[in-house]
Amino acid sequence: MKKPRLIASDLDGTLLLHGAQQLNPEACGLIQQVLDQGIFFAAASGRQYFNLQNLFSPVRDQIAYLCENGCLSYYHDEILNREVMDRELGRRIIRMIEEDPACEPLVSGTKTSYIRSGNPSYYSLLHDVVRDDVTIVPDLCAIEEPYMKISIYTDSVERILPDWQRKAGSFCTVATGGSQWLDMMPAGVNKSTALRKIMERLGVEPEDCIAFGDNDNDREMLEMVGCPIVMDTAVPSVRPLGRYHTDTVEHALQRILSGEGFD
Repeated sequence: MKKPRLIASDLDGTLLLHGAQQLNPEACGLIQQVLDQGIFFAAASGRQYFNLQNLFSPVRDQIAYLCENGCLSYYHDEILNREVMDRELGRRIIRMIEEDPACEPLVSGTKTSYIRSGNPSYYSLLHDVVRDDVTIVPDLCAIEEPYMKISIYTDSVERILPDWQRKAGSFCTVATGGSQWLDMMPAGVNKSTALRKIMERLGVEPEDCIAFGDNDNDREMLEMVGCPIVMDTAVPSVRPLGRYHTDTVEHALQRILSGEGFD
């Protein structure tokens, strides 16, 4: 693939390395050059739309957004897909999370994320560090907005993953989003769900797309595209999915822009 028509990139662990919460200026400059060459770009993340727009501020109106691990996507502020969870299932999941004192729930709505009251440090992490739009509510089960993604923040995802795969894996998509986040989406929903909608909107075929990723929640997206590129620091289960590997997305974008491409 000498010149792709669409580049989709994961954020945490991919474009954002070593816990970074801001894109470096070089990355934004390279994305602008990609756009100037007529190549579409999509931010592909478990993060919310508000957060992604702020991260990509210099190019925010020019790119597509794959948000909430595939539950929501936008292009030019148009919603392309919005996947919601059965309400009773969502409430059951929330109650189970709240039974574990080592876990904090996070419920994703379209414009904001909801957390329960009582943990100021958790609010500070989301609002001041991650820079999400966050709404504190007394009861997550009483939220009027439909549930999209329900997440767990904990000290160790490895500790809780087997139990949650057993409890919820047959009812929804369970995916890790890093060492401290476990995400649950409606059954069958993943990043490829939203990426497919973006491709349809842009008139791009999967074989003309490059995708970057590093974690299990990138799996279906990487399997879908013509040229999957996996980070050198990817988790072992994802590394075999890469047609190519890279130390940084910036280095790969430089190669694309130079015309060298990936064949």
